Amino acid sequence: MIDHIFFDFFGTLVKYSPSRTEQGYGRSYALLKSFGTGLEYQGFLDLWSKVSEEFDRREKEDQSEFSMHEVSEHFLKRSIGTAPSGEMVDAFVDSYIEEWNKGVRYLDGLNEFLDRLATRYSLGIVTNTHLAAVVEGHLKTMKAVSHFKVIVTSIGERRRKPHPQIFLRALELLRASPTRTLFVGDSYEADYLGATQVGIDCFLIDPSRQAPVPAANRLASLFELESRLGTRIERGRPLAVTFKCMPPFDWSD
Repeated sequence: MIDHIFFDFFGTLVKYSPSRTEQGYGRSYALLKSFGTGLEYQGFLDLWSKVSEEFDRREKEDQSEFSMHEVSEHFLKRSIGTAPSGEMVDAFVDSYIEEWNKGVRYLDGLNEFLDRLATRYSLGIVTNTHLAAVVEGHLKTMKAVSHFKVIVTSIGERRRKPHPQIFLRALELLRASPTRTLFVGDSYEADYLGATQVGIDCFLIDPSRQAPVPAANRLASLFELESRLGTRIERGRPLAVTFKCMPPFDWSD
């Protein structure tokens, strides 16, 4: 019997472009010019991609997480030739994230879907992100914050999925047993392998059927989850749950 459902965020609860350049970054480039860079626009994009990929390689070695402020500070130092101030880093992060967010798309009917699930399950989010405020901001815009009992981010834990720490932290916060928890995501390595290694069953959104997962664990879309859970009822796996008393997630922390 499942009592708790954890969701990945990017690619699962929202659609997004993982590109670091294609969204268009005119405002961020103008800001960089005001800081004194001699880079042309394409040079700005190329250097940003190069620095980001250097950080990517480091995190893959031990599944550690880096913050947007860390990568931005290194990028700015290399692009303007001197150590940037904290205010410069903050301004660049704010500008870049605002433009990156143009690639995020919300799913029609998501809140209604979460409303229905929340009547039967405790819901949570476990997601990779370099900036927790990005996830928080989208949830507020979507008016979906209240659906989730816990939200665990890789930057908060300093570990990226599939590292077990991020999943174990979510279980700890919700006081949940892995055998009574389900994870829903869209990445085979980060979500499916990450969740199953700590004993959490996982549904993988894989409409192209590319991932090597059992058919019973594959979803054509997020919204297929309801019918799949309904099938479990018909097979004698009732959805009745015992909710644990948990405080609402406090964004002020």
